[in-house]
Amino acid sequence: MKKIATVSAVLVTVALAITVAAQGNRSKEGVSVSPSETRKAQPGPEQNFTGEVSVKPLFHAKAPGRTGGSLVTFPPGARTAWHTHPLGQTLVVTDGTGWVGQWGGKTQTFRKGDVAWIPANVKHWHGATPTTSMSHIAIYENLNGSPVEWMEKVTDEPYRKGAR
Repeated sequence: MKKIATVSAVLVTVALAITVAAQGNRSKEGVSVSPSETRKAQPGPEQNFTGEVSVKPLFHAKAPGRTGGSLVTFPPGARTAWHTHPLGQTLVVTDGTGWVGQWGGKTQTFRKGDVAWIPANVKHWHGATPTTSMSHIAIYENLNGSPVEWMEKVTDEPYRKGAR
Protein backbone atom coordinates (compact mmCIF):
# COMPACT_ATOMS: atom_id res chain seq x y z
CA MET A 1 0.00 0.00 0.00
CA LYS A 2 2.90 2.32 0.82
CA LYS A 3 4.36 1.66 -2.65
CA ILE A 4 1.10 2.63 -4.38
CA ALA A 5 0.91 5.86 -2.36
CA THR A 6 4.53 6.70 -3.25
CA VAL A 7 3.99 6.01 -6.98
CA SER A 8 0.79 8.08 -6.92
CA ALA A 9 2.58 10.97 -5.21
CA VAL A 10 5.39 10.85 -7.79
CA LEU A 11 2.89 10.83 -10.70
CA VAL A 12 0.98 13.78 -9.25
CA THR A 13 4.24 15.69 -8.70
CA VAL A 14 5.41 15.02 -12.28
CA ALA A 15 2.03 16.05 -13.72
CA LEU A 16 2.08 19.23 -11.65
CA ALA A 17 5.64 20.03 -12.75
CA ILE A 18 4.72 19.58 -16.42
CA THR A 19 1.67 21.82 -16.01
CA VAL A 20 3.69 24.55 -14.28
CA ALA A 21 6.43 24.33 -16.94
CA ALA A 22 3.87 24.64 -19.73
CA GLN A 23 2.28 27.66 -18.05
CA GLY A 24 5.70 29.22 -17.62
CA ASN A 25 6.51 28.83 -21.31
CA ARG A 26 3.28 30.51 -22.35
CA SER A 27 3.81 33.56 -20.17
CA LYS A 28 7.42 34.14 -21.31
CA GLU A 29 6.40 35.23 -24.81
CA GLY A 30 4.01 38.00 -23.84
CA VAL A 31 2.28 40.46 -26.13
CA SER A 32 4.12 41.73 -29.20
CA VAL A 33 3.38 44.59 -31.56
CA SER A 34 4.46 44.51 -35.20
CA PRO A 35 4.79 48.11 -36.44
CA SER A 36 3.38 48.63 -39.93
CA GLU A 37 6.63 50.07 -41.29
CA THR A 38 8.48 46.83 -40.46
CA ARG A 39 6.23 44.83 -42.81
CA LYS A 40 6.87 45.90 -46.39
CA ALA A 41 4.42 45.20 -49.22
CA GLN A 42 5.76 43.01 -52.01
CA PRO A 43 4.51 42.48 -55.56
CA GLY A 44 2.25 39.43 -55.84
CA PRO A 45 4.09 36.65 -57.71
CA GLU A 46 3.26 36.73 -61.44
CA GLN A 47 2.44 33.01 -61.50
CA ASN A 48 -0.28 33.55 -58.84
CA PHE A 49 -1.78 36.89 -59.94
CA THR A 50 -2.90 38.79 -63.03
CA GLY A 51 -2.05 42.49 -62.77
CA GLU A 52 0.19 44.41 -60.38
CA VAL A 53 -1.03 43.11 -57.04
CA SER A 54 0.55 44.21 -53.75
CA VAL A 55 0.79 41.78 -50.81
CA LYS A 56 1.67 43.11 -47.35
CA PRO A 57 2.17 40.44 -44.68
CA LEU A 58 0.28 41.28 -41.49
CA PHE A 59 0.99 38.25 -39.31
CA HIS A 60 2.40 34.75 -39.66
CA ALA A 61 1.41 31.59 -37.86
CA LYS A 62 3.34 31.02 -34.63
CA ALA A 63 3.20 27.51 -33.18
CA PRO A 64 1.02 26.16 -31.80
CA GLY A 65 -1.19 28.52 -33.83
CA ARG A 66 -1.49 28.19 -37.59
CA THR A 67 -3.32 31.38 -38.65
CA GLY A 68 -1.75 34.02 -40.88
CA GLY A 69 -2.96 37.14 -42.63
CA SER A 70 -2.02 39.57 -45.39
CA LEU A 71 -3.33 42.83 -46.81
CA VAL A 72 -3.75 42.34 -50.55
CA THR A 73 -4.38 45.29 -52.90
CA PHE A 74 -5.71 44.81 -56.44
CA PRO A 75 -5.81 47.63 -59.02
CA PRO A 76 -8.66 47.51 -61.56
CA GLY A 77 -8.56 44.26 -63.55
CA ALA A 78 -6.15 42.49 -61.18
CA ARG A 79 -7.01 39.10 -59.67
CA THR A 80 -5.66 35.90 -58.18
CA ALA A 81 -5.20 32.65 -60.05
CA TRP A 82 -7.54 29.79 -59.19
CA HIS A 83 -6.56 28.33 -55.83
CA THR A 84 -7.75 26.41 -52.78
CA HIS A 85 -7.02 26.57 -49.05
CA PRO A 86 -6.79 23.32 -47.05
CA LEU A 87 -8.58 24.89 -44.05
CA GLY A 88 -10.56 27.65 -45.76
CA GLN A 89 -10.04 31.39 -46.04
CA THR A 90 -11.72 34.57 -44.79
CA LEU A 91 -11.54 37.80 -46.79
CA VAL A 92 -12.36 41.15 -45.17
CA VAL A 93 -12.74 43.91 -47.78
CA THR A 94 -11.08 47.07 -46.46
CA ASP A 95 -11.46 49.29 -49.53
CA GLY A 96 -13.15 49.36 -52.92
CA THR A 97 -15.25 46.79 -54.75
CA GLY A 98 -14.19 43.36 -55.95
CA TRP A 99 -15.33 39.96 -57.08
CA VAL A 100 -14.94 36.47 -55.67
CA GLY A 101 -15.67 33.52 -57.94
CA GLN A 102 -16.09 29.80 -57.32
CA TRP A 103 -15.18 27.06 -59.82
CA GLY A 104 -18.38 25.90 -61.48
CA GLY A 105 -20.34 28.47 -59.48
CA LYS A 106 -21.18 32.13 -59.63
CA THR A 107 -19.06 35.22 -59.17
CA GLN A 108 -20.18 37.51 -56.36
CA THR A 109 -19.53 41.18 -55.68
CA PHE A 110 -18.11 42.28 -52.35
CA ARG A 111 -17.45 45.79 -51.07
CA LYS A 112 -15.70 47.65 -48.26
CA GLY A 113 -16.87 46.15 -44.96
CA ASP A 114 -18.06 42.86 -46.51
CA VAL A 115 -16.63 39.53 -45.37
CA ALA A 116 -16.35 36.45 -47.59
CA TRP A 117 -15.80 32.92 -46.26
CA ILE A 118 -14.35 30.34 -48.64
CA PRO A 119 -14.66 26.78 -47.26
CA ALA A 120 -11.76 24.33 -47.24
CA ASN A 121 -10.66 23.02 -50.64
CA VAL A 122 -13.15 25.13 -52.64
CA LYS A 123 -11.48 26.23 -55.89
CA HIS A 124 -11.91 30.00 -56.20
CA TRP A 125 -10.40 33.33 -57.19
CA HIS A 126 -10.82 36.94 -56.03
CA GLY A 127 -9.77 40.38 -57.15
CA ALA A 128 -10.82 43.82 -58.35
CA THR A 129 -13.50 44.50 -60.94
CA PRO A 130 -12.35 45.82 -64.34
CA THR A 131 -13.14 49.41 -63.27
CA THR A 132 -12.55 49.52 -59.49
CA SER A 133 -9.66 48.72 -57.19
CA MET A 134 -10.11 46.56 -54.11
CA SER A 135 -8.12 45.73 -50.96
CA HIS A 136 -8.83 42.95 -48.53
CA ILE A 137 -7.31 41.27 -45.53
CA ALA A 138 -6.87 37.58 -46.29
CA ILE A 139 -6.91 35.30 -43.23
CA TYR A 140 -5.90 31.66 -43.63
CA GLU A 141 -4.55 28.67 -41.74
CA ASN A 142 -1.54 26.52 -42.54
CA LEU A 143 -1.87 22.76 -42.88
CA ASN A 144 1.42 20.88 -43.10
CA GLY A 145 3.20 24.21 -43.54
CA SER A 146 1.10 25.56 -46.42
CA PRO A 147 -2.03 27.76 -46.47
CA VAL A 148 -2.74 27.55 -50.22
CA GLU A 149 -2.52 25.44 -53.37
CA TRP A 150 -2.15 27.60 -56.47
CA MET A 151 -3.58 26.49 -59.81
CA GLU A 152 -4.07 27.94 -63.31
CA LYS A 153 -4.74 31.61 -63.95
CA VAL A 154 -8.28 32.91 -64.36
CA THR A 155 -8.61 33.71 -68.05
CA ASP A 156 -10.22 36.88 -69.36
CA GLU A 157 -13.40 35.12 -70.52
CA PRO A 158 -14.74 34.00 -67.11
CA TYR A 159 -13.33 37.13 -65.46
CA ARG A 160 -15.14 39.48 -67.86
CA LYS A 161 -18.44 37.71 -67.18
CA GLY A 162 -18.12 39.04 -63.64
CA ALA A 163 -20.91 39.08 -61.09
CA ARG A 164 -24.41 38.62 -62.47
